[in-house]
Amino acid sequence: MTFSTDFTDFTGFVYETRPVRVVFRPGASVTAIPEEAQRLGLRRLLVVCGNRGETDARAVADSLGDTCVGLHAEARMHVPVEVADRTVAVARAAGADGCVAVGGGSAIGLGKAIALRTGLPLIAVPSTYAGSEMTPVWGLTEHGVKRTGRDPVVQPRSVVYDPDLTLSLPVPLSVTSGINALAHAVEALYAPDTSPLVSLMAQEGVRAMAGALPRLAAEPADLDTRSRALYGAWLCGSCLGATTMGLHHKLCHVLGGTFGVPHAETHTVLLPYVLAYNAPTVPQAMAALNAALDTQDAPRALRDLAVGLGAPRSLAELGLTEGDLTVVAERVTGNQYANPRPVTAEDVLGVLRAAYEGREPTVPS
Repeated sequence: MTFSTDFTDFTGFVYETRPVRVVFRPGASVTAIPEEAQRLGLRRLLVVCGNRGETDARAVADSLGDTCVGLHAEARMHVPVEVADRTVAVARAAGADGCVAVGGGSAIGLGKAIALRTGLPLIAVPSTYAGSEMTPVWGLTEHGVKRTGRDPVVQPRSVVYDPDLTLSLPVPLSVTSGINALAHAVEALYAPDTSPLVSLMAQEGVRAMAGALPRLAAEPADLDTRSRALYGAWLCGSCLGATTMGLHHKLCHVLGGTFGVPHAETHTVLLPYVLAYNAPTVPQAMAALNAALDTQDAPRALRDLAVGLGAPRSLAELGLTEGDLTVVAERVTGNQYANPRPVTAEDVLGVLRAAYEGREPTVPS
């Protein structure tokens, strides 16, 4: 496989990386966690997960033996602050000196909430392609508003990638989770703090994930394909961890926090439309993305990939109403993220309407 830096600006950049140890192998969720805990000097670990991942989390807890002080299966989407409060109280009452988060973005988000409040080191065991495990980004939702921030303390100290855990991930969720990962790489390509290293990781992450998803949908039990998708998610998540989020992620956070729509599906629907909106101002990023996807129209290719694999194609399918779009546009423009193209409420409303109707994404001339 070849890599290209032809689309990268070398006039100047800053790249910052944070210490994280990665273990990647089948079966690692039960064989590597005790080793990682010992390496970090942890002897009282709380395991957290959501309902769907409780079986996997139980296996992790059993592998820890007496060093596990409890299993807490209350992780919920968008990390409601009341759930975080209860879990922090459980960790403190158990005298935990560390946390192991097993599952998707909700479980890892809950683990990050514990780390943020207590400073306890976090070990992440992802079972989806969300990518949160590779970032210092945290999120908490309270009264319909999702707050996010960055803090080195929430960055997992160890990340254990076990492709075996993803074999039970249903195909529809695998697809939307994979597109969620692609969104991290796409936005990183045109972030204000992108760099040649981020560009390389983003292009390879997009290639790996976009190539794996159709094969995964056809053969969900193929371990090699699951491994390639997890590898792609690792790279895409690393891109998010190294750069500043823009309009796409802001929209997803507002939609999720305000209306409770599922995070991965929201990413999947919005990605082609936000990319099409920004495309005229980011020619280098578009060239890199087109090359990674082997296309001349990345927004349409991303939509075709998702829809062709049965993913939702519109915000209407996620339960949004037309009246909700104005609320989202106002909230997004009231506290903007960095974005390469200026954003107004009218602009956001245009993006949202296209996504609501599920029409073909069109790059402005």
